[in-house]
Amino acid sequence: MKRLDGKTALITGAARGIGLAFARAYALEGARVAIADIDYERANAAAYEINKKIGDYAIAIELDVTDQASIDACVERCASLFGQVDILINNAAIFSAAPISEITRADYHRVFDINVSGTLFTLQAVAKHMVDRGIKGKIINMASQAGRRGESLVSVYCASKAAVISLTQSAGLNLIQHGINVNAIAPGVVDGEHWDGVDAFFAKYEGKPLGQKKKEVSASVPFGRMATADDLTGMAVFLASSDSNYIVAQTYNVDGGNWMS
Repeated sequence: MKRLDGKTALITGAARGIGLAFARAYALEGARVAIADIDYERANAAAYEINKKIGDYAIAIELDVTDQASIDACVERCASLFGQVDILINNAAIFSAAPISEITRADYHRVFDINVSGTLFTLQAVAKHMVDRGIKGKIINMASQAGRRGESLVSVYCASKAAVISLTQSAGLNLIQHGINVNAIAPGVVDGEHWDGVDAFFAKYEGKPLGQKKKEVSASVPFGRMATADDLTGMAVFLASSDSNYIVAQTYNVDGGNWMS
C-alpha cells in the first residue's frame, strides 16, 4: 500500500521547482494533488505532466496567496473536486536581497505578503476546513535555513522565514488539539531556475560574475553539492504520512549539513 493512498493534498506554488517535485512525489504515493499557483497555465501543464506519467492524480487551481478571496476559492474548489483536503504544503514564496540601506517598504511588504501572510492565511483556511469536517490533517510549511540565522544581504527574506518557523510552532501547538499536525521543512540551498535570480542579486551587490556565487555556495555544503528539489521529497512525504503523527510544531533541516540545530 502506498503511504498517501486516499489522501488529497493542496500544494501552493507547485507549478515548478520544489512544489512540483512534491506534487510528483505525492502522486507516486497515491495522493490526489491540487497544484495551486498564480501561474495557472504552467500549473495546468504540470498537472497534465503528472497525469500522463503517473495517472489521473492532479488538477490545477489558480491561486494568489496575497488575496483572501483567492485562498478561500482555492480551498473550496479543491474540496469540491476531491471531497476534502487532508494535506497542505505552504510552498509559495519569493526571494529578495539588498543591503539594509537599500531595502524598500514595497519590497518588504511584497516578501512578507507572500512568504508570511500567504502562509498564515492559507494555513488558516485549510485548518478551518479540517476542523469543520473533523479531518486529522497534516500541514507543512516551507521555511529555510535562512530563517535560522541572519545573512548580510538577505534581511527581509531571512526575517520572513524566521517568521514561518515561529508560526509553525504556534499553529502546531494550537491545532494539535484538533488532531492537525503542523510542521515545517527548512531546506538549505536548492538548485533550480530560481537560482538564476538569486545569483543575479549577489552578482549585483557583491560584484561577482554571474555563476560565481552559486559555485561558492555549492562548495560550502558539507554534503558536497547543492540540493535538488527531489532531495526534499522524502521529508515531505514523511510529514504528510501517518509516520509523523506524534510530531508537532517542528522544523526539520534538509540541507546537506549546512545548519545544525
